[in-house]
Amino acid sequence: MTDRQAMSESPVSPVDVATLIKGRRTVDHFVAGEVPPRETIIAAIDAARWAPNHHLTQPWRFSLLGPKAQQAVVALNTGLLQASRGAEVAEAKRERWSQMPGWLVVTCEKTNETQRAAEDYAACACAIQNLSLYLHAAGIGTKWASGAITREPDFLEIAGADPAREYAVGLIWYGYPKRRPRSQRVALETIIRKCE
Repeated sequence: MTDRQAMSESPVSPVDVATLIKGRRTVDHFVAGEVPPRETIIAAIDAARWAPNHHLTQPWRFSLLGPKAQQAVVALNTGLLQASRGAEVAEAKRERWSQMPGWLVVTCEKTNETQRAAEDYAACACAIQNLSLYLHAAGIGTKWASGAITREPDFLEIAGADPAREYAVGLIWYGYPKRRPRSQRVALETIIRKCE
């Protein structure tokens, strides 16, 4: 075996990786009352932190929300929606959010450097993809939410983050999917440029 072969060996086939990636979809409906084991989520976070990251700034932080923190986020969101969209919309969201089994907030450390800020956000997005793929492989679905509530300082404080030092990249709901949605992509040739 050559050094090059040894360096490029992978325990997983490219076909298996592609199947995993294409099979992971956003899950909107979870089995009620079944929260995946904490150790599986910790293992997924461990996989997440191996995302590509320019200059190894490792800007990601992960907050596992327990029942009290979840209820606080639901109450905060309900209040915001009552003020902006009315009681009916707020109640519908309160009911839906109260049924989400597992909650994880992913934040990114702030920086004043414009280029680094963009690269750090990209690294956190890659980390969320790693996390989602790991959980998908474990039979756990995810939904990445990034709505207005994630930009609220109170939301960050509930998640144990300092709003002066971090911002939310996403609220990740996770659980066992009731069903796995299907999706489509545009034809491959429409997104590839060949510059010879």
